Amino acid sequence: MATSEQAIQQQIRLACSRGPVRLWRNNVGTGWTGDATKVTPENMWLVVQRLRPGDVVIREGRPLHAGLCEGSSDLIGYTTVTITPEMVGQRLAVFTAIEVKAERGRPTAGQTAFLNHISSAGGRSGIARSDGDAHRILGVSM
Repeated sequence: MATSEQAIQQQIRLACSRGPVRLWRNNVGTGWTGDATKVTPENMWLVVQRLRPGDVVIREGRPLHAGLCEGSSDLIGYTTVTITPEMVGQRLAVFTAIEVKAERGRPTAGQTAFLNHISSAGGRSGIARSDGDAHRILGVSM
């Protein structure tokens, strides 16, 4: 049985929870916000449309976009690196983005563009199907 993206993502987060790496889940999507009124048996007489108890009506609704940006990776964070002696041994946090895919999963064009953008700017990014892939992308051993 194939491992789900969710399970792979959890394995990666656990494997990378120690050492120089910090990753957070980046949920990307759109929901709705506005003035919400929960339909109850007591207020159903106010409703013209056919609704059931538990439904939620949003008045003056507007979209709410969640996540870093469209196409941004499942896991984002940083990898701490130590700069060479000529830079006085300072440590820096390098932006890190990991797109998690199951065995047959394929990235969208937006996800590929995001990963390429991070890499071209000097960050660490890639597609991981296992915690081993994540370690390779990060350039660290755990």
